[in-house]
Amino acid sequence: MKWPNVPDCFGWLALDRRGQWRMRDEFAQQNRLPGQVIQHVALNDFIARNYACDEFGRYFFQNGPQCVFITLDATPWIARIIPNDQGEQFLTQCHNVIDPDSALSDENGNIYIVGKVDQTICDSSKINNESRQFLKRETQTIALLHDHDLDHFSELAKLREEACSFGGSWSWQGKQLPLDPIHSQELATRFRYQATPQP
Repeated sequence: MKWPNVPDCFGWLALDRRGQWRMRDEFAQQNRLPGQVIQHVALNDFIARNYACDEFGRYFFQNGPQCVFITLDATPWIARIIPNDQGEQFLTQCHNVIDPDSALSDENGNIYIVGKVDQTICDSSKINNESRQFLKRETQTIALLHDHDLDHFSELAKLREEACSFGGSWSWQGKQLPLDPIHSQELATRFRYQATPQP
């Protein structure tokens, strides 16, 4: 089956710092407004199921033949600490489990979880034809920790002051993991994602 040649969409969908998908019409884009939170449960689930990344670090969701590229207010993933049968786990806005190996703190007091996530990777060289390839792969990535979980994270951490932030270690499922400082402007380059995807 051959897909029709539908242009990619840029700027109309965003992922905010709380893991909410937001629709951004022309007025919101022109005035740099956050846009309207998508409340429709089925649409949220559809976006989450079809959330993917291309080889350039551009995140999008596949809407039939069209790629709707997503503006990231922070990082490609937003993490929550969620109770489970074994204690707790990190879940993303798409309900993927993050297997953490470290954390980072920036100059604004944000915490980022670094670890492996099963995510969909698209071969962007074939993104506009019928033979495009999507692969499910465990990938090292970064997730902003939701602000509602910062107090809980602080209970897990042993901190030391750094020049522009703080570092130390934190306890997770019986292991001590590193907590290192980073400047927020370094995140996209270090973890290879585009916060504002371009054609």
